[in-house]
Amino acid sequence: MAVNWLLICHGLVTLTVVISFLCGQWPIFQGTPIERLHHFITFGAYDYFLRFVGFVFGDKARSLVLSIERCCCDRPNPVLQVIYLVIIGATYYYIVKSSFRYIPGYYLGEVHKYTSLLAVGIGIVLFLLTSFSDPGTVKAGNVSEYLLAYPYDNIIYTEKECSTCKIPKPARSKHCSICNRCVARFDHHCGWMNNCIGERNTRYFLAFLLWHCLLCIYGAIALALIIAGRLKELRVVYILTVYYGVGNSFRSLAPHVAQWLLSSYNTQLLLMVFLVIVSLLLAGFFGYHANLCLTNTTTNETFKWEDYISWQRNLNEARVSAAALKASISGMSGEAKHPESKCKSFFRRSPLEDSQVVAKENKYDKGFYHNMFEVLFPLSTRPSFSKTKSKPS
Repeated sequence: MAVNWLLICHGLVTLTVVISFLCGQWPIFQGTPIERLHHFITFGAYDYFLRFVGFVFGDKARSLVLSIERCCCDRPNPVLQVIYLVIIGATYYYIVKSSFRYIPGYYLGEVHKYTSLLAVGIGIVLFLLTSFSDPGTVKAGNVSEYLLAYPYDNIIYTEKECSTCKIPKPARSKHCSICNRCVARFDHHCGWMNNCIGERNTRYFLAFLLWHCLLCIYGAIALALIIAGRLKELRVVYILTVYYGVGNSFRSLAPHVAQWLLSSYNTQLLLMVFLVIVSLLLAGFFGYHANLCLTNTTTNETFKWEDYISWQRNLNEARVSAAALKASISGMSGEAKHPESKCKSFFRRSPLEDSQVVAKENKYDKGFYHNMFEVLFPLSTRPSFSKTKSKPS
């Protein structure tokens, strides 16, 4: 029973940490220990680590840690790419070492030895495509074509010049400070790929997320079927009920079967839990980016729209407040009025409620099919793109 309680506690702690890390900023967790744990994981732990290094080893060691941080986070480097290859290689190695001896089994055929290798190989190919493909670099030679392909909406994008590249900055593009280049339809810089995600490789990035999510689900299901097959082949339930006198009910059998699994197939169980957690993370990330693509929006534009809407809302509220103040001053200087009752003043509509609602007007959203077609077949890969010329000024 001690093992079961240990497993339950481990699961609860893992779940709490994952929820705090991913969802700690949600309004529902505001002011709760989940929010505080999220802040500690994302900011506090690293700050305490820097203080500890500075206190124990001095300022030189602290400066060294900060320089390593700048090298890893502010410059192109293959650290996370190597970590990805280590993770996928080590996971597949442990699955082969611990579970392939049971294939073919009661539920799985021998073909899964080869399909699993093929699935991992396809995942690595998609990783390499996303990592080393051109995200849509804007250069002096193609900037005129991009200016025509992505017109300014004069809301979040206006005509301007890139201060670094010294070329006109097309709408939806951004200069990546890490890669030191302008990228068309810039979404974000992905450290795992050591590359920007932009107009030309968003399709590969989406395929990478979807495939690895399905790969993790496939691995978790295959391991579950291997364990279920072993349970069937070894007749564990029959032995427990006939030879050990355990009741033939789920409530009676579950603790004994769980103890048997933990003692005999703990590696497979740990791999299953890992794959399920990763698949959920990838599913959420894929869903977020798929929704962006369906509305022809990028991650970069999401932040731009949030800033614009917030600025417009504050501006509208300031105008309404100024108008209300002016009206109040005018009323005070006019004829005396009967004092308003407290009940009426309580239910009176606030002038701020009359401020205009700021709506998002995405000029680039042209419908479901057109948006998906633009992601799958980027504008710069079409024959018509190279034939366009900028209009004479």
